[in-house]
Amino acid sequence: MALPADVIDLLSRRWPALKRSFEVYYGDQPRDDAMDRLYERLIPKGGLAFDIGSHVGDRIASFRRIGARVVALEPQPDCAEAIEAIYQDDAEVTLVRAACGPQTGTLTLHVNSANPTVTTASPEFVKAADGADGWEGQVWDRTIEVPVTTLGVLIATHGEPDFIKIDVEGFEGDVLAGLNQPVPALSFEFTTIQRNVALRCLDIVAALGKYRFNVALGESQSLTFAGPVSIEDMAAHIRALPHEANSGDIYAFLSA
Repeated sequence: MALPADVIDLLSRRWPALKRSFEVYYGDQPRDDAMDRLYERLIPKGGLAFDIGSHVGDRIASFRRIGARVVALEPQPDCAEAIEAIYQDDAEVTLVRAACGPQTGTLTLHVNSANPTVTTASPEFVKAADGADGWEGQVWDRTIEVPVTTLGVLIATHGEPDFIKIDVEGFEGDVLAGLNQPVPALSFEFTTIQRNVALRCLDIVAALGKYRFNVALGESQSLTFAGPVSIEDMAAHIRALPHEANSGDIYAFLSA
């Protein structure tokens, strides 16, 4: 949903650290339209989507606009409270206040208080960002302990999803390590400062089933290739991207 300016202002005053996120993720209609066009190709009306790393819930909004049910995971307290405030009247949205990983338990989140969208469970991500072009000024200034579930547990609890979106700042491989069965489609974020994470994710997904791949750079919501490509072609594409490409989402589609 695109939130009215007065609602964004109200949310921003309650959670000032999330002000930029509310403005970016809930105030861009062309971006929302592009997102909806992409996701309606992947999730049937009435289907189920898992949103792993919801942040302030813009993907939840898109999934709901196309008629999907949503299980959303968000471990950051402020973000989870904001999601609850926005979607509290929507019975088709289930919020789980937890991170996702290879096994249940707890983990340490490295919090970027000034830019919570890049809060991460991966210390390697923090190290990779240190001094990297395009990541100047990012500071992970505190840590918190949060509960962890797995994709396998979520499936056992909520049912098999039609689509899983994973955006967890360098922890994507650890999330996928907790998936014990193929699903029809999924996406995971990658960055050019950690291409090794993307390559590991490709291998994990390929081991689950016969998948083919596509990619959308940045927040374009536009797939690069006319049709899905092999894991070898996707890996080569990721390796060849310029550093300035920065980030994007790799999409995996289960073949018959």
